[in-house]
Amino acid sequence: MGQRIVIDPVTRIEGHAKISIHLDDAGDVAETRFHVTEFRGFERFCIGRPFWEMPGITARICGICPVSHLLASARAGDGLLAVIIPPAAEKLRRLMNLGQIIQSHALSFFHLSGPDLMLGFDSDPARRNIFGLIEAEPQVARNGIRLRQFGQEVIELLGGRKIHPAWAVPGGVRSGLSQSGRDQIRARLPEMLAIALDAMERLKRLSERYRREIQTFGVFPSLYLGMVGPGGRWMHYGGKLRIVDQHGQILIDELDPIDYCDVIGEAVEPWSYLKFPYIRALGYPAGMYRVGPLARLNVCTTMGAPRADAELSELRSQVGPVIEGSFYYHHARLIEIIAALERMEMLIEDDDLLSNDLRADAGVNRHEAVGVSEAPRGTLFHHYKVDEKGLITYVNLIIATGQNNLAINRAVGQIAQSYIRAGRFDEGILNRIEAGVRAYDPCLSCSTHAVGHMAMEVELYDARGTLVNRLAR
Repeated sequence: MGQRIVIDPVTRIEGHAKISIHLDDAGDVAETRFHVTEFRGFERFCIGRPFWEMPGITARICGICPVSHLLASARAGDGLLAVIIPPAAEKLRRLMNLGQIIQSHALSFFHLSGPDLMLGFDSDPARRNIFGLIEAEPQVARNGIRLRQFGQEVIELLGGRKIHPAWAVPGGVRSGLSQSGRDQIRARLPEMLAIALDAMERLKRLSERYRREIQTFGVFPSLYLGMVGPGGRWMHYGGKLRIVDQHGQILIDELDPIDYCDVIGEAVEPWSYLKFPYIRALGYPAGMYRVGPLARLNVCTTMGAPRADAELSELRSQVGPVIEGSFYYHHARLIEIIAALERMEMLIEDDDLLSNDLRADAGVNRHEAVGVSEAPRGTLFHHYKVDEKGLITYVNLIIATGQNNLAINRAVGQIAQSYIRAGRFDEGILNRIEAGVRAYDPCLSCSTHAVGHMAMEVELYDARGTLVNRLAR
């Protein structure tokens, strides 16, 4: 008889989701689905608001990545004003985004995925959390806390607060960086870089233990989309879009964000509130593509930072020029943390950061604009249309997790098929399926789970819908 396994909720992610696994008569996996079970409605209730308010409003979408929405929204506002913002404002936005990448990647690697990586996927679920990591690896846990704290301090020094800073605005930013703030950032950079490099060495050693996971955690060909700068340099803010295929061939290059609609389509399914973006030329669902740390490594030619470039070259020499395995999202996050710290080392010496020329003044000069920024989880689009008074008439937000939605579903299915046989599974197998989702670090809303709470219930049903087994944490 066919059976169904339900993992609800998926734990150690931002937001609420569940996984359903349908087994065939032999007890093998026939179908899997990653369901996003919450509805927010931000696009709708922004209609009628002045576009000047959009950075502050959309930053409230998420408590983990408010900076990402803040910057993408402000950039869309720049487009509606049709202005080039002052160089100081551009550089300060870049600095804040580097801080955002550092703090978010540190949270993902050390706190959300760290318990699996450091303690083992089959370890006791009562200990497989941040508190268990603190007990088993106190220095690693402490390093993760300090690294995330540093990224948040950079955000606070610029925006006045760590979460939801009302700082970037259409036309520029509200305030600059003080000399004492610059000195504070400069003084802490060497320690933060040492922490990131140590974490990378630890992950390399752990990779030997997780050979099977590396080979089964979402390893499949796909397209990759991300932002690049001149010469294909890794870019997190202010670049153009590039799409490459599974062989590393560039399919689209230097795409202006305003033209994204010509390239990206969005589908919906009745079993999820998350949209399913795809590349139009290939159709749905064949046009699956990935964004985020791994995609950015695959689309760029160079990181533009010596230590990060060395790590990327080493990874490519071991895996290949295109890195397909979703397990390597963890490696990619650490490489990006290293690159962000190195870029910060260069940028912090720029005296423009202390300038008071921070904002371009203008009125509504365009009625449509698109702002794009590389959020930690991937490319983020804010598409606005306004009337002659600057009131919002249309909003479309394409978030990174949505763009990874097809790939997450594919990864969940591949892991389930690799581990579940003849209807037999255990808690460690189910945790691996969840971990395949965590590899993408999905951010589904601003809601968060209680630290250390590992609530999960898996129910097994027969073809008649009768409950035949239950596994609960």
